Amino acid sequence: MTEPKYQRVLLKISGEVLAGDQGYGIDPKVIDAVAIEIKDIHDLGVEVAIVIGGGNIFRGLAASANGMERSSADYMGMLATVLNALALQNTLERKGVFTRVQSAIEMRQLAESYIRRRAIRHLEKKRVIIFAGGTGNPYFSTDTAAALRAMEIGAQVILKGTKVDGIYDADQMKHPKAKRYDELTFFQVIEKDLRVMDSTAVSLCMDHNLPLIVFNLKQTGNIKRIILGQKVGTIVRKVS
Repeated sequence: MTEPKYQRVLLKISGEVLAGDQGYGIDPKVIDAVAIEIKDIHDLGVEVAIVIGGGNIFRGLAASANGMERSSADYMGMLATVLNALALQNTLERKGVFTRVQSAIEMRQLAESYIRRRAIRHLEKKRVIIFAGGTGNPYFSTDTAAALRAMEIGAQVILKGTKVDGIYDADQMKHPKAKRYDELTFFQVIEKDLRVMDSTAVSLCMDHNLPLIVFNLKQTGNIKRIILGQKVGTIVRKVS
């Protein structure tokens, strides 16, 4: 297949991926490689929206577990996503890709405020949209923000880029012989407690029949392969 299977996608990038091998912050080589992958599918005419995490800078849930008040910790995590969004925007625009950052938390000097109709218009004009600030509310993860934004803009699929090549029945780091799934239903993800996304995000996708593909973002060309209809990673949908 040479024509894109999907015309409008939402790409969910975990903050941890951007840290690379250094484990913290933004690795310039990694973010440059991610930008090249995004440009490749953008050049095919695909409309691309992105939700980016902030775990490479600050994890609100971890800070809350260590005694910080949860709402404050989550807002700090949201600000971390803005840093990542601005870094990705800069990298994409240096490659000639017109980009807009929309934040769920108002900060006019840095980003547009999130407005659904404006976001859709940007996509129609072939601008890449980066959604920052999560949902703008504490207690909701960027996974939930990805599911919410995907439905709001009418994305056909969520592509979740991670450090592993799909969903496994156990933690690969602890269980080297863990089995990788090629396909799952949302109900199976919840029933088996696979934790590929938080349960709120999985439930949203299931209720609105929005497919999810989990894949290794570090493998060059994976996003383009998915867009062209090749089997990559694990697909999760309502009915297998």
